[in-house]
Amino acid sequence: MAKINVLGFEIANLIAAGEVVDRPASAVKELCENSLDAGATFITVEIRRGGIGMIRVSDNGCGMEPDDVPLAVLRHATSKISSAADLAAICTLGFRGEALAAISSVSHMKILTRTSDADMGTSLVCDGGEITEYSEAGCAAGTTVIATELFYNVPARRKFMKKDSTEAAAVSAVVEKLALSSPDVSFKFISDGEVKFVTPGNGSLFGAAYVIFGRECAERLVEVSRCEDGISVTGYTSEPDLVRSNRNMEYFFINGRYIRSRTISAAVEQAYASRIPKERFPIAVLNIEITPGLVDVNVHPSKLEVKFTNERLIFEAVYYAVLGTLTKRTDMPEIKVEPAIPAAREEKPAQSSAPYVPISHNTQPEPTPTRTVPITPEKHEDAAPDVTDTASADASDMREQTTPPTPREVPGRADDVQ
Repeated sequence: MAKINVLGFEIANLIAAGEVVDRPASAVKELCENSLDAGATFITVEIRRGGIGMIRVSDNGCGMEPDDVPLAVLRHATSKISSAADLAAICTLGFRGEALAAISSVSHMKILTRTSDADMGTSLVCDGGEITEYSEAGCAAGTTVIATELFYNVPARRKFMKKDSTEAAAVSAVVEKLALSSPDVSFKFISDGEVKFVTPGNGSLFGAAYVIFGRECAERLVEVSRCEDGISVTGYTSEPDLVRSNRNMEYFFINGRYIRSRTISAAVEQAYASRIPKERFPIAVLNIEITPGLVDVNVHPSKLEVKFTNERLIFEAVYYAVLGTLTKRTDMPEIKVEPAIPAAREEKPAQSSAPYVPISHNTQPEPTPTRTVPITPEKHEDAAPDVTDTASADASDMREQTTPPTPREVPGRADDVQ
């Protein structure tokens, strides 16, 4: 009896959905990448209950033709590639044709789309991967995808979802990365009816970083720009005294695609090695533009990791770009050291409030100053004697008797001086 079973289409779809869509954040990532590939300049992401209750992604891209809408929810149906040769030089964010099929198989999904030259749009509804409604509809130019009750038919997956606030934070992090990767696109993120942020979409990476990181952090970013050997490194890194305890604020992009790369991370941290403490990491937003044929993005289910044909070349390009910026733009403290033996110069008396008195070189002792006794004014004979004045006079007479006069004070005794 055969022990190997050929799985049905529905089960195969559920398994594939688990590889592509494992939480609401991954669904938002796939939908936003489709919007960017469609040439959108404004993307709105709205979620409820952390994305488990509802995900809505709207864009003003090129939209889809009515005949293409039913094909978009099929597995391995894509407009990005048409042959195996296209995989060698992928220039789009999506290319596998699995996103809409995976999301529709684990949710109630609705698609509204219209091209700019069409008068009417198209509406398509899927429940658990099956198309239940397909008709014309009035809608704005572009595409809107709404997915509700995510993982409603996969209880095991839904049971392992985290709290709504945690899932919402993960979705927010995904939208932030996409906003930094495409500063020419305006992103609006809404969670449970509250607008969290809106990026300007004016093409300025600093403007997007200002919204994502905040004013205090953005004002302490240093611009990085270097192009050599066909590799362009642009973006921003933080000043050496603005660091974090983890790598959560290191954002790296290859041709506009967010990736995780140990090679790029090591290059950045090596450039900061002598400027920041150990176990501390800088803030970095770097986009590396290289020839698509020199990088393979089809090595990870979520396309978060890539392989380079020459890792060393990428490392050196990022390292010298960051190091050159830090050396040129970072203010280094200046220490002024006085010479050990100062040059001979005229000595000046120290400034003092007392008058300057020159030092005398006379070895003879200074004469003892004579004491001047104040004259007490006369008192009337009838007045009673002042006890205080009498005691003061007696004390003065006693001091005069105990202090022997110097020879110079006694008149007529000039012979004693000899």
